[in-house]
Amino acid sequence: MKRIVVIGAGLGGLSVAIRLARNGYPVTLLEMNEGIGGKMNIWQGKGYTFDTGPTLLTMPFVLHDLFDAAGRRMEDHLELVRLVPICRYIYPDGSTLDASSDGAEMERQLNQWSPGDGAAFRRFLRHGERIYRAAAEPFLFTPFGSMGFRTAFRYAGFLPSLLRIDAFRTLDAAVRSAFRDERTRRMINRFATYDGSSPYRVPATLAIIPYVEFAMGGWYVRGGMFRLAAALQEIAADLGVVVRTRCRVDEILLREGAAVGVRLASGEELPADVVISNADAYHTGKHLLRESNAHGVGKEREPSLSGFVMMLGVRREFPSLAHHNIIFSRDYSREFAMLFDRRVPPDDPTIYVAVSSKTDPSHAPSGASNLFILVNAPAISKGNDWDEKKAEYRSLILQRMAGGGFPDLERSIEVEKVITPADFERHYNASRGAIYGTSSNGVFSAFLRPKNRPKRPRGLYLVGGSSHPGGGIPLVLLSGKIVASMVKEDVRN
Repeated sequence: MKRIVVIGAGLGGLSVAIRLARNGYPVTLLEMNEGIGGKMNIWQGKGYTFDTGPTLLTMPFVLHDLFDAAGRRMEDHLELVRLVPICRYIYPDGSTLDASSDGAEMERQLNQWSPGDGAAFRRFLRHGERIYRAAAEPFLFTPFGSMGFRTAFRYAGFLPSLLRIDAFRTLDAAVRSAFRDERTRRMINRFATYDGSSPYRVPATLAIIPYVEFAMGGWYVRGGMFRLAAALQEIAADLGVVVRTRCRVDEILLREGAAVGVRLASGEELPADVVISNADAYHTGKHLLRESNAHGVGKEREPSLSGFVMMLGVRREFPSLAHHNIIFSRDYSREFAMLFDRRVPPDDPTIYVAVSSKTDPSHAPSGASNLFILVNAPAISKGNDWDEKKAEYRSLILQRMAGGGFPDLERSIEVEKVITPADFERHYNASRGAIYGTSSNGVFSAFLRPKNRPKRPRGLYLVGGSSHPGGGIPLVLLSGKIVASMVKEDVRN
């Protein structure tokens, strides 16, 4: 039986390891950090618990499919909680909107802002559903989106498919043609950030994301999102996957144009017939394939957004906040110009705040709250030394929140941890700190994303958020499914 080594125990690595082990393959999973999960992790202090990565689950059927493939019942491992509201949007003028998967309630709220926007919202979600039906199978659930552009172009119906998925205008253009109220436009435009991109550059294909969230709901894993990674680790171990943590891979070993194993930082060499990298695709090509940079594995393209994260345990409760909250900046287009044109941290950023203690009271002491604060940040570039500006940007965000209805926040802080783009690069080998690998800005961005099976070297596969089909929990899990099917097919042949 072919020996398989997986580099990185994020969700992509865990997903592909489980699927291959279930099919009888011997799998060794190597993780450079102390524990599994990658960016999906946990941090605790003084009675507070924080998820350090994803805080919302969509497309739960993808997770069910993985458990089914592993021969397990998801309900025996995890409890999913549907969030109501999915998210609370807070605008500079003081108005708020509670996003809901209840279509009638959403229409009622939007019509209060601008008569007609409720019906426009219903039409926009139908448009998103049509895109989903046209795009999901070829672009999300199969390797088609992992083909090169020229290869995909030869498929019959390729151009009509691009028309059906609304790829030739931006998300912002689609939103402006649909809605009158600027607040509604901003709420929909915000979904481009789920993929680390700009609504003013990304194709309107991303209308699929609000459809998925509003039609299928937003979910939380009881006990914290990290329980998902922990459950997958338990299943992987039960299936015989050998999981080795604190085990850094220095090089993918090549022989006659094929991947034949890995060399660890300790000098140990592990032979393999198949190597699957859940590391950042660019890091894989530049640092792990030292002889293969010319082959274009993980070729560097425009990076996605990074993030500036603050986890604050505070001795206060916040009745005005829901589990998920967005506090919008005053000028959204200017914010994205700073992020992608000037590549500098916005001086008036939109602030995302998750308070899991609203749903999981055990995540904070009585009368207190655990605030997970995320601000979009540009990928690291010259002049952006986050180790130097960390304290200054932290103060800016706290001042912004103080002026937005959260006075005296800083004086209530009991415990605190800050994660910068430099930390994402250091701890996860995320190229330039980009959370989602490459951005989706541009018409053909889906075909520029690193492929799951590079042309060379043979026997190497890429899995995870920096490769096809993209970032976010469901897509990362799907990448594991795609790669597992590729490996099984290639090994048979």
